[in-house]
Amino acid sequence: MLVHDRVAAMERIAPPEYAEGWDRVGLHVGALASPLDSPVLLTIDLTERVIDEAVELGASAVVSYHPPIFTELRSITDATPKERIILKAARAGIAIYSPHTALDAAPGGVTDWLCEGLSGAEPGRIAGDYRALFAHEEHHSSPRVKIVTFVPERDLENIRNALASAGAGHVGEYSVCSFSAAGTGTFLGGEGANPTIGEAGKLEVVSECRIEMVCPKRALALALQTLRRFHPYEEPVVDVYDLAPQPRRRIGAGRRLVLDQPATMRELGARLRKFLGTARVQLALAKETDEPIRRIGVIPGAGESLAALAASEGCEAFITGEMRHHNVVAAVHEGMHVLLAGHTNTERGYLVRLSDRLVKELPGIEPVISTRDRDPLIVL
Repeated sequence: MLVHDRVAAMERIAPPEYAEGWDRVGLHVGALASPLDSPVLLTIDLTERVIDEAVELGASAVVSYHPPIFTELRSITDATPKERIILKAARAGIAIYSPHTALDAAPGGVTDWLCEGLSGAEPGRIAGDYRALFAHEEHHSSPRVKIVTFVPERDLENIRNALASAGAGHVGEYSVCSFSAAGTGTFLGGEGANPTIGEAGKLEVVSECRIEMVCPKRALALALQTLRRFHPYEEPVVDVYDLAPQPRRRIGAGRRLVLDQPATMRELGARLRKFLGTARVQLALAKETDEPIRRIGVIPGAGESLAALAASEGCEAFITGEMRHHNVVAAVHEGMHVLLAGHTNTERGYLVRLSDRLVKELPGIEPVISTRDRDPLIVL
């Protein structure tokens, strides 16, 4: 087993394309071809205590939820804690991988795990309907367009095959994919026209077929050249449409959870405390009375950037790790309750689930959850 295998497993669990654009997910330290022949340490924050633990454990790799290299490093010396962590990992041959917001956004990731606890369902199930607050838009590996043209029915097969030979019509494992529909076209040729059907100067009404085929943008020029070469018309009508990325309902930042059973904010707070095993949560009520609600916005860590979106989506409460005071006040003014459980408290419990998922993806791997990784803040 190699570091490459561990990276591939993490990317199956949390595909990097799900991460926020500002994030730094992926392999931070290490060589893909290095052996993975000792424990893999799982942590939320890669602190000096945790890298020491990894060295003592003889770990070959660390999965650090938060990226250890987030801003630019101009040097790797022993001058700062961040540099010492990276230097110590490199010297010990410890690979470091960070999934961060990709793991938040992914199905079965940190946000869905939080929704499980808040909904009161058994592990692995969410009792209610849920979707991403900000849905991930799935981009094709190669930008694509749709080519549309109109031909007499007798020429339909020739045009379909010509476009396919130029690279159009591929959908997944299928080729020569097209759609066609019969219709009626009209044209009036000018004095210099030489129409394939009918006469110049006379309005012609022709039975035609509309044919559509997807095409990679890189093959578009060749496809259009080929289309015009095989099209029977002197001036074929050709439309080219850009294909927009397709949003995935349950993949992306945050969740809008509609509970099967309404609950008060105090009930949700108690449920969250028990689920996370935390000493306390903080609650800001938007109303004098704590009435049962159904619609909640959920995001682990520091989720305040999605609070306004949650309010606009009709969420009655917003549940995250931490928010700044003025953003809490703004949410309450919008009529939305706020429940805060601590930044890493809303993330750390997921490491047990991640350990189980890694073992399923890579039988034989030995994940170990850090005992020195902890919330830097304590309740007195």
